[in-house]
Amino acid sequence: MDKKNALRAGALAAGTTLMMLLMSSPASALTRDDGDDPGPGLSVIETLGLFVAAPIVLYLVIHGLVMIGDKSHKKKDPTSSNITTKADAKSEVKA
Repeated sequence: MDKKNALRAGALAAGTTLMMLLMSSPASALTRDDGDDPGPGLSVIETLGLFVAAPIVLYLVIHGLVMIGDKSHKKKDPTSSNITTKADAKSEVKA
């Protein structure tokens, strides 16, 4: 019964996606709307800077800030840092 429901859900999702793709017309993007005034296009360098370099730099800045914030706290390990061992322990066995 579980496979039947999964198949039904998959068919419904695929059908919905297909209908949405068929109903949206990508050809309408070629016609301009009234009052549409697009600006000049971006060069290759501007595109790479905006969509590749800027996110990488932003990620590195956020990563650096998180690492600085993490280093300010002392790392505490409650399971092993509070254990003390004695090397001179002797066993007393009476026979």
